Parts: sequence; structure tokens; C-alpha cells
Amino acid sequence: MQYVTLNNGVRMPVLGFGVYQIPAEQTERAVTDALAVGYRLLDTAAAYGNEEAVGRAIRKSGIPREELFVTTKLWVQDAPAEDTTRRAFEAFLTRLGLDHLDLYLMHQPFGDVYGQWRAMEALHREGLTRAIGVANFYPDRLIDLILNNEITPQVNQIETHPFFQRADYQDLMRERDVQIQSWGGFAEGKNDLFTNPLLAGISEQYGKSVAQVVLRWLTQRGVVAIPKSVRAERMAENFDVFDFVLTDEQMASIATLDTGGTLFFDHHDPAMVDWLAQRRVG
Repeated sequence: MQYVTLNNGVRMPVLGFGVYQIPAEQTERAVTDALAVGYRLLDTAAAYGNEEAVGRAIRKSGIPREELFVTTKLWVQDAPAEDTTRRAFEAFLTRLGLDHLDLYLMHQPFGDVYGQWRAMEALHREGLTRAIGVANFYPDRLIDLILNNEITPQVNQIETHPFFQRADYQDLMRERDVQIQSWGGFAEGKNDLFTNPLLAGISEQYGKSVAQVVLRWLTQRGVVAIPKSVRAERMAENFDVFDFVLTDEQMASIATLDTGGTLFFDHHDPAMVDWLAQRRVG
């Protein structure tokens, strides 16, 4: 496994396993299979509704806690007031069956962002989470958060895939010492990603799948990726991406696929902001 080093010295696997949209009743088995393959970074969230299943798989695995890197995310409703954020954090630990987190993310850039972040800073200072970060923060929101708080986020998890590559934003985050992490690395198959002629041509050269090429492209850029699957054989395939290297020419050709825009939803859309603010989790 390859690692990235966060701005506080914590090492994070560059490739992990995500459980978004995996039903709770399937999550324990999926995480168990992922751990057996070799994944050690696990990514969940309150909004996914499957933290307890992730925790059961961790406990049953017998893998030493120090070998794991566990991430979860705080939802918008948990933002107001430090005590509310702390209670939510304690509920996360209970559901996961852990005594600390490795990475605690603010899931959306809305609500009482400053109150939420300062509560997260306190949890970090107390050693209850080894790193803290954000998700879905666009450049203006990220820079504002950095300039007006004590701790710079260690991670920003954002939509990143061949059709929305975020290269300029990654450069900005690198300047500010924030690690980029991808969600939606396969774009959920949109734009016929898995049959894209350019990606398919590269995959044939290496005897790899398009998914493996995409994951290699992400990790070779230094982007932390968290692919999801419920099939053990696909998990193993996704994990097997460190035995080949894309050439500069191949990386440049993949760059031509960038559309420069989201394939999912726009955080600047007032209707989306309203929907996220009204959604209640667990």
C-alpha cells in the first residue's frame, strides 16, 4: 500500500474502501471482504446509515486497531453548538465500537460551519480523532475556513473523476497543505466511463480494467481514492493498481476527458442547498 502524509504528520492510505449506497444489511459482509483483500482505509458517514455494520466488521476482523484508518462524517444537522457536535461524535464512536477516529470530516459546507469546525478542532486537540477535514468544500469556502480558524483541514473530500478532474483545485489545496480525496471516482459509470474508448485503449495496453486505470490515474496524481463494491472479486481488482505506472502521455490524454463540471449536483444551486439543509440523518 502507498500512503500520503497529512499536514499533521498522520499517514493515510492512498487507496481505501467506501461504503456509500451499500445497504446496511450488506455492509458488514462487504467490509469484511474488503478487509480480507487488504483495504485498511474505511470511509463511512452518518448519512450512509451503515456505521454499526462497519463497526461489526472491524471488531470481527481481528485486525489491530493501529492498522486501520477509519473515517466518518458529521451531517449538517449536527453543526450548531459544540455540545451537539460532540454528542454526535460520541454516537459515531458508539456505533462504530471505537475509542477514536482516524479522520473526522464535515460532510457539507452548510449550516453552522464555524461552530462545527471549532468543535472538531477541540476533539482533535483531545486526541479523539487523529485528523479532521471537510467534504464538498469549493475553493472559496475552503480558503475562508483556513483563514479564520486555528487548524487547517487535513483533507477535503470532493467529487473527482476523469470527467471532473479538479486539477487546478488540487494545486490550490497542495499550496495550502490540504490533501485531496475523491468521491465518485468512477463517476458512478456516467458518461459511459467503463466503455470510454480512450480509457479502454489504455487498459488494454496493461491488461487491466478501465476501473483499474482510473484508480491508478487518481492515486498517481496523489488523490486518495475510496472505490465501493459489494463483490469480493471486484474489490480485489480495484486493490490491484500498484503494479503499473501510467506514462506522462497517458496522463495527459486522460486530462482531455475533463468537462470542468459536476456530473452529480451543484453546491451553488439554491435548491440543493435547501434540500441538504432540510435533510435529517438518523
